Amino acid sequence: MRSTIRKALVAIPLLLAATFSTLVRAEEEPSPRTQYQIGAGDVLDITVWKNEQLSRSVTVRPDGMISLPLVNDVQASGLTPMQLREVLAKKLNEYVPSAEVSVIVNKVDSFAVSVVGSVAKPGRYGLSAPTTVLEALAMAGGLTQFASHRNIFVLRTEGNTPKRLAFDYNKATSSGDPTENFLLRAGDVVVVP
Repeated sequence: MRSTIRKALVAIPLLLAATFSTLVRAEEEPSPRTQYQIGAGDVLDITVWKNEQLSRSVTVRPDGMISLPLVNDVQASGLTPMQLREVLAKKLNEYVPSAEVSVIVNKVDSFAVSVVGSVAKPGRYGLSAPTTVLEALAMAGGLTQFASHRNIFVLRTEGNTPKRLAFDYNKATSSGDPTENFLLRAGDVVVVP
């Protein structure tokens, strides 16, 4: 019995240490989903160290591309700033060996959602922080008198696949369950019948 207790006492710190190191690694390396992805309309400051002719501020076009001297059109939409930095450094390497490139998102204009239907102010809303469905409804002035509280839904496109996500206003405001009031993604459309 004592040997079983000793083994358990030795195993507990080891288990805690392994769990803690896993948590620390997870915090150090943000997953690609939590990293900001560049989108159409964003304004980027591209700087090539010691080369003012190649450094400039550019707006991501609706097709997701940016234009720069020497490299012409480069796909920016869908990439993180660090990924775009690597792409630009590789493309510029032919002209500027060991180019040190930085990409700074100067203005976020691509992260927007739309709220339509029975709300006070339907429209498209630019977001600068993670936003839930309830927060988007609040930005749209709230539900009108005859709005359906239980039949609200969010239209979301993942890849080429449209999805319809149900949202129950009454559950989200009363249950306290955070999964009821989920975060919106760029391009989502909140529909209030």
